[in-house]
Amino acid sequence: MLAFETDCHIFEGCGFPTPGLHSFLFKPMFTVAGIEFNKPILLALLSTVVVIGFFWAAFRKPQIIPGKLQMIGEAGYDFVRRGVVYETIGKREGEKYVPLMVSLFFFIWIMNLWAIIPLAQFPVTSVIAFPAGLAALVYILWVSLTFKRHGFVGGWKNITGYDKSLGPVFPMVMFFEFLSNLLIRPFTHAVRLFANMFAGHVLLLIFTIGTWYLLNGIGIAYSAVSFVMVIVMTVFELFIQALQAYVFILLSCSYIQGALAEHH
Repeated sequence: MLAFETDCHIFEGCGFPTPGLHSFLFKPMFTVAGIEFNKPILLALLSTVVVIGFFWAAFRKPQIIPGKLQMIGEAGYDFVRRGVVYETIGKREGEKYVPLMVSLFFFIWIMNLWAIIPLAQFPVTSVIAFPAGLAALVYILWVSLTFKRHGFVGGWKNITGYDKSLGPVFPMVMFFEFLSNLLIRPFTHAVRLFANMFAGHVLLLIFTIGTWYLLNGIGIAYSAVSFVMVIVMTVFELFIQALQAYVFILLSCSYIQGALAEHH
C-alpha cells in the first residue's frame, strides 16, 4: 500500500507520515456469503489464478519442440524439481512431492511480487496469516509422513532425535529436539517469510513516502536521493522475493527428507 496519508510536504508544518502496522491493515472491499474480502485476500486469489493460468497455458498443448511459454514453464518446473526436490529429498522419494513444491514456489513468489506491481503494491506474505497457513500445510505433511513411515513409536524417536549413544545428555537432547521440531520449526518457517516481506515493504514505504514528503524547496535534492533508494530497494526486493520463495520450499523439502530418513 503506497497511498499517502497526507499531501503535505516538508516545510508546510506537517510531520512525516511514518508507515507502521496501520499500513498492513485493509478494510473489506466487499462481502460474499459472510466472507469479507480485502486487498490481501483478493491478491492471494489473483495469485492462484495467475499460477494456474500460466501453467495451463504453457502445458495445455505440449509440443516436442516447445514454444516460448512452454519453455519458460518447463524451465521453472525443472528448476524446482532438479534444483530443490531431487537435491534435497532424492529423485526416487522426491518425485511425488514435485507438484506440491512447484505450486508452493510459484504461489509464494507471485504473492511476493505484488509488492512492486503498480496498483497492487503490497506483498501478500507480509500478512502473517498467509505464511502461517502455508507453513501449517507443510507441518501437517511432515508430521503425517513421519508417523506413516516410522510408526507411532518410531515417529516419536525420529521427532525427538532418539539416540542412546548420547549418554548423559540424551534426555536434554530429546527435550530440545522435541521443542525445536514440534513447536519452533513451524513458527520459524512462517516468520522467516513473513518478516522479510514485512520489513521490505516498510522500507519501500519509507523511501517512497519520503520522496513525496521532501519534494518541496531545498528538500528536492533529498527527494531525489530518496527516489534513487526506491529504485535500489525495488531491485533488491525482486531478488529477496524470489529468494524467500526458494528458501521456503527448500526448508519444506528438508523437513520431508527428515521425515523419510531412517535417522533424524
